[in-house]
Amino acid sequence: MFKDFVNNLTEDVRIQLSQEFDRNFERKGFFNKKWPETKLKNSRGSLMLRTGRGRRSIKSKAANGQIHWSSNLPYMGIHNEGGEIMVTAKMKRFFWAMYYKASGGVLYNVKRKAPALTKRNEKLSDEAAKWKALALKKVGSTMTMQQRQFIGWHPQVDVHIRKVIDVNLQELNQKINQKLKP
Repeated sequence: MFKDFVNNLTEDVRIQLSQEFDRNFERKGFFNKKWPETKLKNSRGSLMLRTGRGRRSIKSKAANGQIHWSSNLPYMGIHNEGGEIMVTAKMKRFFWAMYYKASGGVLYNVKRKAPALTKRNEKLSDEAAKWKALALKKVGSTMTMQQRQFIGWHPQVDVHIRKVIDVNLQELNQKINQKLKP
């Protein structure tokens, strides 16, 4: 009976916290702490929600009174914890592709044979300049990734755990009372 109680409690906590951690993506922050904005001006939405692949990759598992969260995507750990990453050749190719994509959308003034002086071009030029700066980094150099935490300890985690424990204790109390009644 006690082992069942612990297993049910662990599973209920896993479900509740997994839902809360998933909601962090909707909140665009870790409970009440907002994630830093991306430095690219023309970016589509939140950095952590563009494709939803990272969000979907998070899995949780409860066993032996413990809960583990994991992701099969290697970059989710650096997003959650922040830190430095090394520039690879593959990253440089991606940065160059993004640079060409951003600079290819620039409108030109045919008479002057130069980019048109529009707000749209100004935004595209800023974005292209940032991608070019990233593409020019040497392979092996490091880049700092800001922390965009979505899983971990927070005072709200304790609140949710206490709620789940209270509900499970009430259910256990009811079961014990029913067994003790003649």
